[in-house]
Amino acid sequence: MKNELIVGGELSGRKKLILRSVIESHISTGEPIGSKSLMANADIHFSSATIRNEMAELESMGYLIQPHTSAGRVPTSLGYRFYVDALMENYKLTATEIVSLNNIIRNKMGELDSILRNASKLIASMTNYTTVAVQSSYGGTLTVKQFSYMLLEPQAFLLVMRMADETIETKHIRTDITLNDDILRKLIDILNTTFAGLTSEGVTLPMMMQAETEMGSAGSLIAPVVKAIYETIGKNEEADINFEGINKLLQYPEFSNVEQMRRVISMFEKKDDIMKIIENADDDKVNIFIGRDGELVDNSAFVFKTIKVGGKAVGAIGVFGPSRMDYSKVISTVEYLSKSLSGDNAAGLLAEAADLD
Repeated sequence: MKNELIVGGELSGRKKLILRSVIESHISTGEPIGSKSLMANADIHFSSATIRNEMAELESMGYLIQPHTSAGRVPTSLGYRFYVDALMENYKLTATEIVSLNNIIRNKMGELDSILRNASKLIASMTNYTTVAVQSSYGGTLTVKQFSYMLLEPQAFLLVMRMADETIETKHIRTDITLNDDILRKLIDILNTTFAGLTSEGVTLPMMMQAETEMGSAGSLIAPVVKAIYETIGKNEEADINFEGINKLLQYPEFSNVEQMRRVISMFEKKDDIMKIIENADDDKVNIFIGRDGELVDNSAFVFKTIKVGGKAVGAIGVFGPSRMDYSKVISTVEYLSKSLSGDNAAGLLAEAADLD
């Protein structure tokens, strides 16, 4: 069988086919996979003895492991890593999945925290794993350089804030007042005159009262607008990290053990450790950590991608689950959402909304 190995330690086509079949069968069933199970695969035309010999060699090479005597085999972290890097086929999102993701992005009109919160719920539902959403920290003192707006409907508008560091923040504001461009232009003039350049400590009650007086009959706009401004410039300097669908992990045997689940919860509580994994990873690609990678708990995996706007990392979206997760679907989902929120298209949408060029 040694002639099946290619120079450099790579696997032969036969070994790759068998390893891929073992991994995909184990992802689907959660059970150890034996030669009889593989023979039911229409793509495998080898004898039971040949399959057993190949699986034994894959085990000796570290790609598979036999949980107990006379049982089938399951992938190791090395096996999953090779599968993700060399064997996995790309999952194509369905039209329904794409529409659902796009609706979240469009409906929230660029409010990253809201997008991530709602996308986390959707992705947890789509993948049946736990989602991890991160909104990046803000170093230094936040101030708004210039305000603008986008009228969305008669009683709702998007407050657009170009920050001192040239990033753009937005807030979706609803009001009982019937809005028009004249009212909103007056509001923006007051905001640029009164609140531009201020830190959160610089916003005072007398300023708010004066702004309300200047707005006249539309004075009730000031309170929700200033609240939105304060929330933006008064953000905590620590990154915001949230989890959705933790209870979904209980469906998997890997996490049904009380002690194992306790380790998972403990890992989630150590948010600084998770942030280190994200911050130290490659922000230009989908990152995949399996098993003990990045100090994860055993039999687990974490897939995530950084979200960039205007070349700056503003957050990340990821999925946590068992090491036998459906990597193809998870990677495609995370990559699609990150790409939709990142790059020139996203930056251009917000810049257009700001109307500051």
